[in-house]
Amino acid sequence: MASVSVDEAMRRAIELAARGLGTTSPNPVVGCVLLDADGEVVGEGFHAYAGGPHAEIVALAQAGQRAKGGTAVVTLEPCDHTGRTGPCSTALVQAGVARVVIAVPDPNPVATGGAATLRAAGVRVDLGVRASEAESGNVAWLTAMRRGWPYVIWKYAATLDGRSAAADGTSMWITSEAARMDVHALRATVDAVVVGVGTVLADDPRLTVRNLRDGSLAIQQPLRVVVDSAGRTPLDAQVRDGAARTWIATAAEVGAGPDGGVDLFALLAALHGRGVRAVLLEGGPRLAGAFLAAGLVDRVVGYLAPRLLGAGPAALVDAGVTTITDAIDLEITDVTQVGPDLRITALPRKREG
Repeated sequence: MASVSVDEAMRRAIELAARGLGTTSPNPVVGCVLLDADGEVVGEGFHAYAGGPHAEIVALAQAGQRAKGGTAVVTLEPCDHTGRTGPCSTALVQAGVARVVIAVPDPNPVATGGAATLRAAGVRVDLGVRASEAESGNVAWLTAMRRGWPYVIWKYAATLDGRSAAADGTSMWITSEAARMDVHALRATVDAVVVGVGTVLADDPRLTVRNLRDGSLAIQQPLRVVVDSAGRTPLDAQVRDGAARTWIATAAEVGAGPDGGVDLFALLAALHGRGVRAVLLEGGPRLAGAFLAAGLVDRVVGYLAPRLLGAGPAALVDAGVTTITDAIDLEITDVTQVGPDLRITALPRKREG
């Protein structure tokens, strides 16, 4: 087998890390590639699920004795603490690895310190290789750990003229089956799906993740969260069906904001305390507006159907914008056709001052 460069190995480690999206929380996604002393790949691994072996441990097990004198290329700084598994920094030292190349330092105060431990043991440590790519692949966890509340993705579906339903309230289906299946793939990458009680009363959604091949329920299901300030969620609502865990978040339990509704900052803090690192905000338009007005949305994913209604509810209501200078500017990062629809991904731009 031919030798590979550290840069190539990191690119592969980032690809491996992505395989853990949706199953590792509250832990990060991590990928690792082990090169022997001649630069040949002798081990690969990724963190597959919380409580399972870390990426470095999987790669070391594959490499065996060939890890000695070699290089570990890892997307996140090896952990330096004992939790459900032992410290990866110690495992790398014991395996005789001579060099560790890290894309991103670990911001978790509990787990950080691996680089220092490795250096103290005489291991060469290099930081920052393909850092931006590794950050992007682990953005939800890294953001949540750095600031103390989950990364929030607002997903919406609308016609080309921005309507989420017709004038008579009918909304099934705005977008195509292909787009709806794409949403299930998106749900599978997050820890919680959040809607307002108005959406539950109007549409009675299940908010589950279904298998893209046969429509069955996926094994791993995000927490279903209904923001319901007064506890109006019906007892027979589908979100209470037992297919996934559900939290009816009331103002009495979470705390009330200035408007008497559920305090959104307190809600996100409570979700973070429950191990939620990534949230998919799905509805409705007023709740989305409240999140946007508060600056709590990190990414927008819009599914636009090639349809026009000319009337009916808007996809977004009251986001705190009263004049054009207050508009929430977005940076479009991706435009993809999904069936007949367009999926547009964008990031809210930070306002100056």
